[in-house]
Amino acid sequence: MKRLDAGAIERELSRLGAPLGRPLTVVEETASTNDDARSAAASGAPHGAAFLADAQTQGRGRGGRAWHSPPGENLYLSLLLRPRLPASSIAPIALVMGLAVASVVERRLAAAGSGAASGGGPAAEVRLKWPNDVLAGGRKLAGILVEAQLRGDVVSSLIVGVGLNVYTRSFPPELSSRATSLALLGLGAAPREILAAELIQATGVAAARFEAERLASFAEDLARMDWLRERRVEVAGVAGVAAGIDPEGHLLVRGVDGVLRAVAAGEVSLVSS
Repeated sequence: MKRLDAGAIERELSRLGAPLGRPLTVVEETASTNDDARSAAASGAPHGAAFLADAQTQGRGRGGRAWHSPPGENLYLSLLLRPRLPASSIAPIALVMGLAVASVVERRLAAAGSGAASGGGPAAEVRLKWPNDVLAGGRKLAGILVEAQLRGDVVSSLIVGVGLNVYTRSFPPELSSRATSLALLGLGAAPREILAAELIQATGVAAARFEAERLASFAEDLARMDWLRERRVEVAGVAGVAAGIDPEGHLLVRGVDGVLRAVAAGEVSLVSS
């Protein structure tokens, strides 16, 4: 596979008028782009700096789980944000960034007319699985990892990591039934440089909107994209039917007793009916 071309990404960022993505750092291999962004943040790197790699040797997802990061196949991207936000308001940011990633994929699927693309189900619907996964046809297409650095009650920096499966067609056995990629959705010809610029542009717009309006302005998109809604789930010791996402980004679960409970964090398991 062709290595990522930093110049091509920068040209596309300029064409899109992207608010983030500068300075841009692109490397052949790194341990983790989130680690690179965090180190840069500690050294004073500005809001909007972007870090990409062709491969990660220690890529990780939520909860420290390893992220499949083969060389030359996918996008491993981290953005450094310095929002003017209190620490108490940042919990939903992974949902907002997930919506931004999902919007990029939706537009590309619509443009390609990929409703019946292989590997993604009959309609390859793009959905958001609380709290940080982007699904296509019910399979994981992308993951969001947000890591915050705080100074007292104020956000010093936010690192937003995005792993998007682009060209991968064969996943390890433990992922093969749960993961998909743009290639498997019929979008295998999409240049990674253009995708990277589109992701940076979309996340920049979403970040600014969240800073100004918080999660309330995303309520309609969240309701439409919520993959868990009306599914039977168990999370953080709470079992019941997922009933949406509240204004603070908590997962709402209606228990068998009829009580609606808000779950702030946890690993969601689907429960057979």
